Amino acid sequence: MHLSVNLKKASLVGAFFVSLLWLDLAQAFCPLRADLPQVAVRQVVDGDTLRLADGRSVRLIGINTPELGRKGRSDEPYAVQAKRRLQALVESSGGKVGVLPGKQGKDRYGRTLAHLYDRNGRNLEAQLLREGLGFMVAVAPNTQLVSCQVQAEREARQQRLGLWTQAQVKQAGQLRRGGFALISGRVASVQRNRGGLWLEMDGNRVLRVAPELLADFDERALARLKGRSVEARGWVIDRQARGASRSGQARWLLPLTDPAMLEVLP
Repeated sequence: MHLSVNLKKASLVGAFFVSLLWLDLAQAFCPLRADLPQVAVRQVVDGDTLRLADGRSVRLIGINTPELGRKGRSDEPYAVQAKRRLQALVESSGGKVGVLPGKQGKDRYGRTLAHLYDRNGRNLEAQLLREGLGFMVAVAPNTQLVSCQVQAEREARQQRLGLWTQAQVKQAGQLRRGGFALISGRVASVQRNRGGLWLEMDGNRVLRVAPELLADFDERALARLKGRSVEARGWVIDRQARGASRSGQARWLLPLTDPAMLEVLP
């Protein structure tokens, strides 16, 4: 098991570091919300997106599932299984779900960002994570359920379920493309400037905490990470392709959107 170090400034997600292995598995999931009105689902698009009968397109908060093949690309491993499992969860809930919008209600594509629940009040993202059908993601300010979703993924990972039957973490130096990724490596340097806080990794890859998110992190803990090995996750940006990479700067940038997206390894 990985050794976690608290990198969050506030105690909001202290439960992230508390083991729930001794509790009943159902209690390791997110709190029940059977009080939410149920809305009919028109279509399950993929493992983390669906369309409601009222016209809303909903992107589930807290999970990123493998991508279905589009534009000639093949399906990523477990993409089809994730979609089918979400479809089955919706069907077992009578074709309806409870919708709890996030603090940030829309993404850049106009989709509603929300947590979804079945008719018994069980969180659908946590169920998918527990079965190894997606990756936990935390993007501020929609981080209310990060603690229980982290635990759901952790149990799937420990038991090698679903996508965790295969190695999912790349060494930082192996990173060769943009998109969602899990990477690990040693922090070579930590710097702070007007652009935020930068953790340069071995292999000339860099992690960044944007200035507006620094208040959510423990900067002192981040500053002490030089020489430590970490695991980070998020959506990698190719700065060269965007024309934002200067001479001597790392081409591949992974923005850290919440402390839960970074873990310190033993």
